[in-house]
Amino acid sequence: MANHSHLSSIGTRKDPPTLIFFKRKRTTSAAAESSTATLLAPAESASHPLHRPDYDPDHHHSPVPHDAAAPARSRRRRGRGRGPRPAGEQATVAAAPRRPDAKIAIPEAFRALGIDPAGLEAIAALGFDQPTPIQEQALPALLDGDDVVGLAQTGTGKTLAFGIPLAASIDPAANHVQSIVLVPTRELANQVRETLDHLGQFYGFRTVGLVGGRPLRADFNALTNGAQVVVGTPGRVIDHLKRGTLSVSQVHFVVLDEADQMLDIGFARDIDFILRTAPKQRQTALFSATIPESIRRLVYRYMRKAVNISVTPEQRTAEGVVQYFCEVAEREKFLALRHIYENRSFGRSLVFRRTKIGVDRLTSQLQSCGVPARAIHGDLRQGERDRVMADFRSGRLEFLIATNVASRGLDIPDIQHVINYDVPQNAEEYIHRIGRTARAGKTGAAITFVSEWELAEWDVITRSIGQAELQEMELPTRWD
Repeated sequence: MANHSHLSSIGTRKDPPTLIFFKRKRTTSAAAESSTATLLAPAESASHPLHRPDYDPDHHHSPVPHDAAAPARSRRRRGRGRGPRPAGEQATVAAAPRRPDAKIAIPEAFRALGIDPAGLEAIAALGFDQPTPIQEQALPALLDGDDVVGLAQTGTGKTLAFGIPLAASIDPAANHVQSIVLVPTRELANQVRETLDHLGQFYGFRTVGLVGGRPLRADFNALTNGAQVVVGTPGRVIDHLKRGTLSVSQVHFVVLDEADQMLDIGFARDIDFILRTAPKQRQTALFSATIPESIRRLVYRYMRKAVNISVTPEQRTAEGVVQYFCEVAEREKFLALRHIYENRSFGRSLVFRRTKIGVDRLTSQLQSCGVPARAIHGDLRQGERDRVMADFRSGRLEFLIATNVASRGLDIPDIQHVINYDVPQNAEEYIHRIGRTARAGKTGAAITFVSEWELAEWDVITRSIGQAELQEMELPTRWD
């Protein structure tokens, strides 16, 4: 058996070796963690009365309810109403909720960027006192009305960088869609919508989310109730455009977030259609971790004299992440994972695979060995994805197995380990993956399995991030 003393930073188990694989007790403290609070848009509140099981697609836009002359029903529970509320009652629903209290004083660093009082109050309620580099560069340009192409990694504060100018451009008195934000995944859509919901409490607008994996009826109800901002995935937005339940004819602000990922997963035609449908006289912001040729073509076709902003990370990889790699045959990767799991204290871990089939296969292998593991990828229904994420955040799951695309937008604190079961496709993807651990000043570890078929890709990554950042993890020469 090889000596693993140099891996003490992960935490060596003190109990004697056992031949029983994956029989680990879960700590009750992790399961007792409270779930993250979510800001819900008024238009999508679970108690909203406009759930209509008898939806008629040719009639639902009618502004006059059937029973306008009748008094409002006293009981409207669980979406069993027969139609929209009377006009006076609907105005009550649209009233802005109480604004969150400020966590800090008005941040002067943001005031210097030209942000209006409502935006400064929203930022103070979030507790941010200093802008990030992408915010310092993007906010003034977008507030001036320029198109912007921002090159920045995930987690650099892009949402607030485009969210404040977007919010400032909205007329809350005009009850039609004025801005649309396109993102690659449902999770990222939910995360962006939470931020815009927060801004809407200060600026007076409402945001709806249009993502797959949930009934269309919920979208119809939210759109009928009225909103000024839409956050969605391209596929779902296209669906509503073709049904006639969404109009972008009066949109003046368009955001493409994680644009490279949207193109990678096949949304190029959908994005083209949406941008062609929206008015030409608009402001467009595009943010991407990389700028491939497909992004350049998109910018050339649909943006006007865009201001290019590039934010280079101060360091290539996150501070506090101990990076390991081990060379192992493809057929023996699961044996390697089993060996490391049996001899190290893992904690909450995020495991990346390239394909959905690979995710499902590894999840089944772990579950058959008694490991609390679940998969997350685009084929799961939204309700199931939400349950998986809630279990992982609470600590009931120890392993979350994900594709790179599905992981976009996941906001998960306290991840101890990131495991690249398959080598990432490029250095940017590697940096994005391992950046999920060692957040908020904490430490973590990243382990990459390199098979005989992935040596060339791994060499490209090591040249980019530097060999000095990596430590080789020794494995047994044979598996008992």
